Amino acid sequence: MVMRVRYSLLVAVMAVALGGCRTGVPVVDRGEKPVSQAGTIAGHVRSSGDAAVVSRLVRAVSLATGEKFETTTNNAGTYTLKVPPGRYRLEVELRQGERLTKEPGETQINPSDLDPDRNFVIDVG
Repeated sequence: MVMRVRYSLLVAVMAVALGGCRTGVPVVDRGEKPVSQAGTIAGHVRSSGDAAVVSRLVRAVSLATGEKFETTTNNAGTYTLKVPPGRYRLEVELRQGERLTKEPGETQINPSDLDPDRNFVIDVG
């Protein structure tokens, strides 16, 4: 019986020593990675006085499918949207008495694109 316990213990110790329980060793996948299909649209929303417009809804609408992607501006008035490749129309939420004096127009996004500086300027009348 003692011999069996020692044999089982020896097998367990060898299994751990041979890598059954490796800690601190990173696993690295060196295989090919797929290209990201999403692109990014980014910009800022400012007032005509150059102040950041905070918590404003910004929407990208796919011209092919009508699918909508939305986000809100942060404390600096900037926004970022991840979207699939395609052509988009950009919109910003306007409130009563406001009008756009600058808008970015349509944009084409390709896989992994970054389309920055898609900026809006809102005039508060």
